[in-house]
Amino acid sequence: QVPLVESGGGLVQAGGSLRLSCAASGRTFSSYAMGWFRQAPGKEREFVAAINWNSNTYYSNSVKGRFTISRDNAKNTLYLQMNTLKPEDTALYYCAATPLGLRLPATPREYDYWGQGTQVTVSS
Repeated sequence: QVPLVESGGGLVQAGGSLRLSCAASGRTFSSYAMGWFRQAPGKEREFVAAINWNSNTYYSNSVKGRFTISRDNAKNTLYLQMNTLKPEDTALYYCAATPLGLRLPATPREYDYWGQGTQVTVSS
């Protein structure tokens, strides 16, 4: 098990910024690939970004250039820096982990562990 706890969500105006954090427990964080997903009401869970153990990254087209995924293995923490936020970014944001550390998975089924989510609301 890899318990994951997200934080940093909130209400922000369009054009603003937020930084999400995902704290992981255990000694294996540095070897895991990590991802961020989001889910708006009535919609399917959507891929946002992924980072592998070697800090290679992959983004969805909808956030590329605005969001940055990063990790601090010493702190067992994953981050998502979100800039130039838009109302369509409003969703519940989840972090996820997989022991397939070299990969950059972009579908929910490829991840084994999930956090409980943190709400991001962008007002227009």
